[in-house]
Amino acid sequence: MLTASSSPSDANSSATADNCPVSLAVTSSESPVPTQNNGPRITFTVSSDTSTVTHSRPRLRLGVRRQPKPPIQEIFRRGQEVLVQVIKEGVGTKGPTLSTYISIPGRYLVLMPGLQRIGVSRKITDEQQRRRLRQVLQELHPPKGLGFIIRTAGLDRTKKELQRDLAYLSRVWKVVIRRVRKTKAPALIYQESDMIIRTIRDVFDSNIETIWVDEPRAYEHAREFLQIVMPRYANRLQLYSESEPLFHRYGIEKEIARVQSRRVQLPGGASIVIDTTEALVAVDVNSGNFRADNDAEQTAYQVNLAAAKEIARQLRLRDLGGVIVIDFIDMRDDQHKREVERTLREAVKRDRARTKILRMSPFCIVEMTRQRIRPSLKRSIFEDCPWCHGTGQIKTAESMSLEIMRLLQLAAHRTEVRRVVLRVAEPVAHYLLNRRRKNISSLEERRNMQILIHVVPNQPPDFLEIQCLDSQGAEVKLLNE
Repeated sequence: MLTASSSPSDANSSATADNCPVSLAVTSSESPVPTQNNGPRITFTVSSDTSTVTHSRPRLRLGVRRQPKPPIQEIFRRGQEVLVQVIKEGVGTKGPTLSTYISIPGRYLVLMPGLQRIGVSRKITDEQQRRRLRQVLQELHPPKGLGFIIRTAGLDRTKKELQRDLAYLSRVWKVVIRRVRKTKAPALIYQESDMIIRTIRDVFDSNIETIWVDEPRAYEHAREFLQIVMPRYANRLQLYSESEPLFHRYGIEKEIARVQSRRVQLPGGASIVIDTTEALVAVDVNSGNFRADNDAEQTAYQVNLAAAKEIARQLRLRDLGGVIVIDFIDMRDDQHKREVERTLREAVKRDRARTKILRMSPFCIVEMTRQRIRPSLKRSIFEDCPWCHGTGQIKTAESMSLEIMRLLQLAAHRTEVRRVVLRVAEPVAHYLLNRRRKNISSLEERRNMQILIHVVPNQPPDFLEIQCLDSQGAEVKLLNE
């Protein structure tokens, strides 16, 4: 476990090129690729000498039409070994996304092999600062064939700190190249550091006073990383040895339970409800018991402002991506609508994933998209219910019994059927025997057939196995499907 004494449950990172863990693999075009982990999107081609990298990133020019991309069959040949990076894990029926653009994030820099240039994060908008950072990085003389992008975390860093991060990433790339030379595809070449190292790298800043780790081996691992990358902050790492569980002491268990709940409470009794479907994420804002001076417009406005901030936070914590539709409480004042919209835009600026927000509709509905990098938290810690299969609903015993009665009527219509064997869930069996006994007996007498009901324990109400037999005991197919 790891926690920091400053807002442990709401991490803020300024990265733009390192939205997710890094995983590199060498693959053959005839072989599957390991996809245990994922990393950001990049482009990269390896020459016959695996120690060199050639970069072929196309540049767009005004007035020049982009050339159509050639078919993948024209780029790779069968049996060719290719170094790829998993940039997005598979979700549902969608497979993982791979790329040949390699990107390895450090604390202040992002290594882009083959880029052969220096870049600055798009989140750093001050042109004077951008020029200064480029100049500093150029003075560090990056290795030939390796490009670097300065992250927002590197904005106020010293030249020595940037030099240390550059050296660290250069060593990592040498390890990658060495493994590529020795490994036959398909194989995992490089996997980014564990969660604790990634958290320190992406979340830690000078405002955090203490990093607590409650496991000795993880503590030593984190201490080694800090001494290499951020030695002046190494003393802020502490080993937690108290008897009270670390997460319980800092209230993180409550936050974990909160982020797993469908409903999130807001101050004053308001709430938001988050529902995830295959197509989109729906967020509903409810005022609940919150009232602002008995003024409906002010109530809606204040609840929506609080909801906008919390929604942005919940999207980060839950790793929700794709299309997101937010149903705010109706407001009449256009200025209030614009302010809620502005608050939401400001809140998502802390998000490392790319987001796009559309204007609020007349019905106070906001549509937005958030970059889907990995499976959501819900997919990671929950599995579909074996009874409802993730729908959240199951048939009632009554509705299932009515369906069975229609099947029995169909069986009675078939003159060759002499016996029907039903295997059903316990509540359905009770309903049939108690509420439909007369109907079943009537069918048996009228059609000279026998209906047997067997209870199968521990099954959902919609469980049904039906077998129709003729006078010789041979099975009669009831339905064509």
